[in-house]
Amino acid sequence: MNDVFKYRAPTSRAELFGMLAAHGEGAKILAGGTDLLVDIRSGLVRPELVINLKKVEDFSELAWSQSEGLIIGPATTVNDVLHDAKVRDSYPLLADCALTIASHQLRNRATVIGNIVHASPGADMAPGLLCLGARVQIASQRGQREVPLKDFFTGVKRTVLSHDEIVEAITVPTSTARSRGSYRKLKRIDGHDLALVGVAVTSTDGAVRVGIGSAAPTPLLIEGLTDEDPADAVVAAARDAIRPISDLRCSKEYREYMIEVFVRRLLEEVR
Repeated sequence: MNDVFKYRAPTSRAELFGMLAAHGEGAKILAGGTDLLVDIRSGLVRPELVINLKKVEDFSELAWSQSEGLIIGPATTVNDVLHDAKVRDSYPLLADCALTIASHQLRNRATVIGNIVHASPGADMAPGLLCLGARVQIASQRGQREVPLKDFFTGVKRTVLSHDEIVEAITVPTSTARSRGSYRKLKRIDGHDLALVGVAVTSTDGAVRVGIGSAAPTPLLIEGLTDEDPADAVVAAARDAIRPISDLRCSKEYREYMIEVFVRRLLEEVR
């Protein structure tokens, strides 16, 4: 097994995209490293080149635009989002999700986009971002494209990204600013743990959305619901969408039960 890899820290987009185009599958992106370094140490990933993107100009951007909404850059950490005044005022659901991720120290390293790109079914930022209508801005040497977050995940730890592409930004639209919403996460223990299930519910101008993690191969978004729909109908829609499994951490039946409990509780809050 070859444990040796090259390391680069480009300072421009052009330099970064050139490295990705040249090395293909052999290159891995380092943002926070909270997933990548664990995978390298365990032998799950054996990169030829590790590219640190934190030195690329403007990649730590966390900005607000009246036309585009909230813009989250590739090097923006979870704590950056958690403590940002605009996020807490206009998108408090994102702060709810961020607070559930690991410890303060890890949140100082972990990035919001890294949490999404890793594409774990239980990614804590995903349910809230899905409910808020987030979109991902994808870029490479070949150009740019935009994809709704609900279409970004294709399977367990799989996304629509090609090997030469990165997520250059997540945008959360102004249309969902100040949506009523909250997030609940079921864990095995008090403190820092992965989600057994995670559920977010929002109400925006009468439209109800439900985001669910750890209940299918990808994070899920359930939409097409309204404030007028009875709780039983919303629960039924969630039940139809999920595909939970039993594993060492939790049974399928317990996941199903707690998703129903969380959906009902969160509906009461947002209504």
